Amino acid sequence: MYLGNPIASGNTAEIFLHENKVIKIFNNHLPSSEAMKEASKQKLAHSAGIPVPEVLDVSRINGKQSITMEYVQGKTLGELFFEDKGQAEKYLMMSVDLQQQIHRIIPKSLERMRDKLSSQIASVSQLDKRQKSNLLSKLNSIQFEERLCHGDFHLFNLILTDNKVVIIDWVDSSAGDIRADVYRTYLLYSQFYPDLAEKYVSLYCQKTGLSRSDIFEWAPIIAAARLAESVSTENQDRLLEIVNQY
Repeated sequence: MYLGNPIASGNTAEIFLHENKVIKIFNNHLPSSEAMKEASKQKLAHSAGIPVPEVLDVSRINGKQSITMEYVQGKTLGELFFEDKGQAEKYLMMSVDLQQQIHRIIPKSLERMRDKLSSQIASVSQLDKRQKSNLLSKLNSIQFEERLCHGDFHLFNLILTDNKVVIIDWVDSSAGDIRADVYRTYLLYSQFYPDLAEKYVSLYCQKTGLSRSDIFEWAPIIAAARLAESVSTENQDRLLEIVNQY
């Protein structure tokens, strides 16, 4: 099948627009169950009433595993933010409302955040055994009710279309602590847009009654897990500093 040029690409996959559908083609190095795993997470969110693209098919295209889903036409809140940064609070408030909607859901049969983070921390080469042991002990000591967490929630994964916002990219979703999910969003913003990060966490706390200290208890754990992702644009020294700071 000829798909043309991708409209987006990342560490794990390329995204194509074909016959008014979005097709996500996964890289060959990933486990053979990756497409089915991600699709099941997105279907769970869809069935819970979260505004997400409908999954239409999981198959192999041109020898690679793929997910075909409905095409959502519009601009991301991230794109709109860059067009008019004076509207930052408006877009952040919209995102916080959506994230709260996600966090109200108690998921069933979903990957556990604690297991996912444990595996990531154990794989990080930049940390020694003592650091990993301390982080895993802290992770296992935190008590929380498992709620649906997106895992990669930010303005560029929110598409404004027909006066509603649709949430994409559910590959990192899990059943976990909402405070960890909030800190993960803060961490993603803070490298390049610290003011945006601070405004975001302030709005989330105002809307929910959570405290900043509750959220930042997760800082070293989420920063350490982020190291395992080996993202080329991420400042590794910054992450190590956060781990050591706490």
